Amino acid sequence: MELYQLFLSPFALLLITLILIGVVKIVPHVNRAYFYWKKKDAPYLPLSWSSFTTGWKLFMRRISIVHYNNFLYNYFPDAKYVGISSFSTPVILLRDPELIKDIMVKHFEHFPDHRSFVNEDVEPLFAKNVASLRGDRWKEMRNTLSPSFTASKMKFMFELISKCSSDFVDYLVEHPEICLAIETKQAFRRYTTDVIATAAFGINVNSMKEQNNEFYTRGVEVTTFSSGALALLKFTLLRFFPRFAKSLGISFFPSATSKFFKKIVGETIEVRQKHGIIRPDMIHLLMQARDKENSHKITLDDIVSQAVVFFFAGFETSATLMCFVAHELAVNRDVQDRLREEVEQHLSEENDTISYESLSKMVYMDMVVSETLRKYPPATFTDRLCVKNYELPPSQSGYKSVTVESNAMMLIPVYGLHHDPKYFPNPQKFDPERFSDENKDNIFPYTYLPFGHGPRKCIGNRFALMETKLLIAHLLRKFILKTTEKTVEPVVFDKKEFTLKPVGGFWIGLEKRKI
Repeated sequence: MELYQLFLSPFALLLITLILIGVVKIVPHVNRAYFYWKKKDAPYLPLSWSSFTTGWKLFMRRISIVHYNNFLYNYFPDAKYVGISSFSTPVILLRDPELIKDIMVKHFEHFPDHRSFVNEDVEPLFAKNVASLRGDRWKEMRNTLSPSFTASKMKFMFELISKCSSDFVDYLVEHPEICLAIETKQAFRRYTTDVIATAAFGINVNSMKEQNNEFYTRGVEVTTFSSGALALLKFTLLRFFPRFAKSLGISFFPSATSKFFKKIVGETIEVRQKHGIIRPDMIHLLMQARDKENSHKITLDDIVSQAVVFFFAGFETSATLMCFVAHELAVNRDVQDRLREEVEQHLSEENDTISYESLSKMVYMDMVVSETLRKYPPATFTDRLCVKNYELPPSQSGYKSVTVESNAMMLIPVYGLHHDPKYFPNPQKFDPERFSDENKDNIFPYTYLPFGHGPRKCIGNRFALMETKLLIAHLLRKFILKTTEKTVEPVVFDKKEFTLKPVGGFWIGLEKRKI
């Protein structure tokens, strides 16, 4: 009797009601996710204990992003594409390079956008950046920003970045005590802070000398969103319950960080307007675009959003690339010695420095960085969003063609392609010769996608490559890169990170050269 009364209590009735509502809401999503592809007659990841637990292991950080990428990519090794689901949303995993070319380039008008992770009303700084914008707004912003990254602009910014890299390496030379075993991610993020501060904001910072400068500390805040259980909860709420997240005051970036970037950009614009300062950089181009007649008026938030995403990519992604280059050079001393010889060969005879022209002539440097990007791509996946129906050919023999509907998502497994022995034999081997003049033309098109491809290709790739090559060149001139007891080789990827990072961090030793 008491048990019966318990079930009739207001709390129990409310709980039962919520459970029933949850079931009613969830069942259609589960049905759509796991039976959608069966109805489409396409190869698909079945609803099984293996597929279910693998997805949740990634979400709960029990397996690495590389493990998950390989699981999806190799499930149907002969299929051109595979039907999968992402939290109840049907997704097509593309495996065929020809289809990837069609989606990224040939039929771009069907797939012009990326998926959105967060609503613009909830987090405008994240949602208004050029990588997140869609349709005409993306096209306008892309056209506005593109002149910032031309070869002529790179040449203009070269001296600024070169000074940052030489100052950074000089600091290491003057402090040998920190070079015996150095965690390069922490160090290189200070270098990229200085580069972005001067190139994008026109502000000189020396993050090695000023360890706790606000540019660096805010950068750490912006880029450590992916760590910890609380961050995972925040991401889930922002992604799937944006209105609820907004009501709780939850955002991607701490409010103090958003205020800092708004303040810096606002003050930069004010000083430039007041004193007629012109720097051919991103902020100047956005200021010009703001004063023009556009179908979408550019606001301070728009400008700040581009500056933040540029800072994010330059601060974190470029630093990670540098870490992996340094790691492979420390592990592969023959590659390091050959690269150092090339750097020395191209030094300016007049003042013993590296010029823009000499850096561009370093063929082996380009081979080394290209192979690093193959082995450790900045993004393990990239995506495209369908905006109008599109017909895919049969995935493999025995299946029918599939109509991709508007709002369907296409997922390109960059890491999987880069490590497919069919395209890159012995993929775990670090081999810059893959990208020699004799061999690079043999790489199957659209199997090498470190920066994406087509109109949505990463806009800042030239900038990232230049700052990376400059740092490596300056490092090799002054130091021999060595492994230490903390160096993880072969690399074991950290399960707690959604990006590529070794367990324990990036550790190498720097031995000062006798020049």
